[in-house]
Amino acid sequence: MTDFASLELIEPLLRALSAQGYENPTPIQESAIPPLLRGDDVLGCAQTGTGKTAAFLLPILQRLATSQRSGKRKIRGLVLTPTRELAAQINDSFANYAEFVDLRGMVIFGGVNQRPQVSQLRRGIDVLIATPGRLLDLHGQGYIDFNNIEFFVLDEADRMLDMGFIRDIQRVIRMLPDDRQNLLFSATMPNAIVKLASAFLTNPTRVEVDPESSTVERIRQVVMYVSKPNKKRLLRDLLKESDIESAIVFTRTKHGANKVVKELVRSGVEAAAIHGN
Repeated sequence: MTDFASLELIEPLLRALSAQGYENPTPIQESAIPPLLRGDDVLGCAQTGTGKTAAFLLPILQRLATSQRSGKRKIRGLVLTPTRELAAQINDSFANYAEFVDLRGMVIFGGVNQRPQVSQLRRGIDVLIATPGRLLDLHGQGYIDFNNIEFFVLDEADRMLDMGFIRDIQRVIRMLPDDRQNLLFSATMPNAIVKLASAFLTNPTRVEVDPESSTVERIRQVVMYVSKPNKKRLLRDLLKESDIESAIVFTRTKHGANKVVKELVRSGVEAAAIHGN
């Protein structure tokens, strides 16, 4: 079985991985790390939970750590993600993997006061993890400089496109230096992603992890065909008359979630809505 040492990772990264309890690379890590260490662009097809964050962070950390520059830290690595939650998770992983190397990273996203982010940017960082809106906002205000970017990662690209970020992504790419290493990761590869990848990846190495094709054996899946007026009545009956002790009900909209909760509470089912507001 392959271990991380056989991937030619440097000792400080191996020590950080050991401290996190990681012994052997996942398939996406085993496939992606060698070409990234060589300096190749990579097009990766992998879902969340396959270990893709380490697959792109570890080579970036190694190449940055082994090519330190003097003077104030400048942003040399940029990771672009669709959501603040994912950005925060990647930042946590960065902190874990960079524990024994002299590299500084940070995360920025919208919905919070920008002043702490600006203060941290002014002190200097090596790797920036960001969502598109806040990244372009702070760049427009002059707080972010793209001129020294050596590594650009576009993570969960299919979600980026689904959320309408294609123009923001294109704006960012146009402002980056031509001489850089590019990485694109996506759970699916529709034509729009292939077209986007071809626009900024240069002779990429393609790495792919096949998703699990079967559902967990303990999950029983049932489809019930019912007219729209009867959907709420069916849901109410299923929750009240079956042996279900607790359940999660997904709705298309926040307003729909609130309506379902009202209907269930009215019929004696304890319920609450969870959504962005």
